[in-house]
Amino acid sequence: MSLEKFTTISGAAIYIPGNDIDTDRIIPARFLKCVTFDALGEGLFADDRKAAATDGGRHPLDKTGATEAAILISGANFGCGSSREHAPQAIKKFGLRAVIAESYAEIFFGNATNIGLVCVSASRADIQRIAEALKQEPNLKIEVDLVAQVIRYGPETVPLVMPDSARNALVNGRWDTIAELLEGSGAVAETAAGLPYLNKVG
Repeated sequence: MSLEKFTTISGAAIYIPGNDIDTDRIIPARFLKCVTFDALGEGLFADDRKAAATDGGRHPLDKTGATEAAILISGANFGCGSSREHAPQAIKKFGLRAVIAESYAEIFFGNATNIGLVCVSASRADIQRIAEALKQEPNLKIEVDLVAQVIRYGPETVPLVMPDSARNALVNGRWDTIAELLEGSGAVAETAAGLPYLNKVG
């Protein structure tokens, strides 16, 4: 089974500041009743967006051009809280293809990688520099380069950090563990056929 290979992700970016942004903020619990993930993008940061509108402002996801963005930028411990896989699904269904944050909750990072949502880390100082550049130029193109392991914005370049196992899986199109298992179903069946405790008669 051929999966998409992620080498570079580029496009406009959305900056949602703050640390410890948990999965309940990313996708509130009431949206978890869905049968499929298809419409989850509509619920992305739903309560935060409603609160911003109530206060007379606009959440970054509701600003002009947000639906065209490819990259989400945030702070430390992104995706903490409950382990709901709906959180990375909501980000991806909104149309975002990558996240840049200072760090991630481990389960969120694993769930994201398993659906091909690229999550890379950068230092707090570098994220602030990128955020300031976006403030000056909202349509600034950001590029996440997994091969060179850098983030490019305008004329500037900063390093990115990502576990080698996840980076290699994404770059080589081996990020979906279920697809990997299905691809190897022939080998699994062959091995099972040779195991006496699976083929015991009587």
